[in-house]
Amino acid sequence: MTRDQSGLVGRPLTPAQAFDALYAFCAPALVRQTYLLTGRRELAREAVERAFQLAWQRWPEVARDRDPGGWVRAVAYDCALSPWHRYRPRYRHPEPPPADPADRALLYALMRLPASYRRTLVLYDGVGLDLPETAAETEASTPAAANRLTHARAALAARLPELADPGELHRRLLVLASTERLRAAGPGPVRSEGERRSVFWTRAAIAFTVAIVGATTLTLWTAPTHFEAPIVPAQAVQEVPVFGLMGPAPLARLEQALGVTLRGVAARGPERLAPQAG
Repeated sequence: MTRDQSGLVGRPLTPAQAFDALYAFCAPALVRQTYLLTGRRELAREAVERAFQLAWQRWPEVARDRDPGGWVRAVAYDCALSPWHRYRPRYRHPEPPPADPADRALLYALMRLPASYRRTLVLYDGVGLDLPETAAETEASTPAAANRLTHARAALAARLPELADPGELHRRLLVLASTERLRAAGPGPVRSEGERRSVFWTRAAIAFTVAIVGATTLTLWTAPTHFEAPIVPAQAVQEVPVFGLMGPAPLARLEQALGVTLRGVAARGPERLAPQAG
């Protein structure tokens, strides 16, 4: 049995109440984690809200998932690390760095890592997942995840030697994420925006389908039913000898003599070689 928002025991949660409970439990920490991935406060909030909007659109699937929080976290990380953000005007310029010099140095070192290394490091040393779970969430094999983690830690330790200790690295990641005071929007507006997006894309899909059907029908209606050879435009004939009104011009004496000679040769034929009996 579950407890609803009014405190009554025995009443199952509605989908909206279950979503709000998941949002209240996961969203604040998830915004802080996403900030470690991107170094941008607004992008972190946007990615988390977008992930929960998708979760609400697919709520029956997410509610039955073995780890709903992990489902939302994976989507939020994918949204945050999308390469398309670099083309958006609002994200072309860097945000103000953290005020503390140590936090600023750590954030700068994190942003110097490749995105896959940074995601593996945050999941393992920040969130606290074990290596197989980290590999599964990053869609990599366990040896590949271990290799990324090793290289990420080595790169951070090269810039900040005090972070060579995994325990100290975990503590500093938590401090960096918590000092920014990042807040997510309420669950109600997120659900409303998810429903609005769902309606918009449904209508867009219907309009696109209608347009395709209309274009296909118009093509079939106006297309010819048999082949008609194209008419070649007339062109003037060039380089044809011009004859007089009475036929070809008379031959010259030399041409006449050559014709007589050729006719004589053709009539007699060439000499034949006949074999002689020995």
